[in-house]
Amino acid sequence: MMDHSIWLVAAISATFFVAGMVKGVTGMGLPTVAMGVLGALISPLTAASLLIVPSFVTNVWQLLAGPRFGALARRFLLLALAVIVGTFAGSYFLAAGDTLVTTAALGAALVVYAGHALLARQLRVPARLEPLLSPIIGLMTGVLTGATGVFVVPAVPYLQALGLEKEELIQALGLSFTISTVALAGALAWQGAFRIDNLALSVLAIVPALAGMWAGQIVRNRVSPATFRRWFLICLLVLGAEMIIKAAF
Repeated sequence: MMDHSIWLVAAISATFFVAGMVKGVTGMGLPTVAMGVLGALISPLTAASLLIVPSFVTNVWQLLAGPRFGALARRFLLLALAVIVGTFAGSYFLAAGDTLVTTAALGAALVVYAGHALLARQLRVPARLEPLLSPIIGLMTGVLTGATGVFVVPAVPYLQALGLEKEELIQALGLSFTISTVALAGALAWQGAFRIDNLALSVLAIVPALAGMWAGQIVRNRVSPATFRRWFLICLLVLGAEMIIKAAF
């Protein structure tokens, strides 16, 4: 059972507030920030359990706010199904309790995502390749989701490469994140690793996460989202590198 000390609860609340603020500014990043910071304080398995409820609530909000839910759900059905399959397969590594392996994997996922977003050129996926690539990308994303609790790689770069309109992209990201969150919860329960005491704290984390999203929307009107995103990615890169080094030594 996780030690719900005052210090730890305060750290969890602050983490979800910051993660919510990042999501409020950029439209994504809550699970990435939450797993990155909490994974350095507690086990990645426990961090993933705490992530479930605030991630689900904020991503459903993002998903249903867009205008084309039905069309996007049909378009990305194969991707969603592959995410579910991959998440259940990858959850074995997270539930196994080998914190060195999962911490290193989480750090690597953060480094790859942040490095790609900072340095790589924007890719473009031809429409004819989408039926072939969607299940492959979904499976890879699912395995990484199950193993690390982070569900941005490679789904986010892939969705960004499809040339979707701004509102479609935000809604498609919400769809991908929602499916990943539900799949992760189901996979952890299937592995017997989803604890009731962590679920209660996960529910409480909704409050700072939503407060952070509200603050992020205010910040978005005053700070350049591109500048904010750049520094956010640099912080993720440093955090991921630190987790890899800690696991190695």
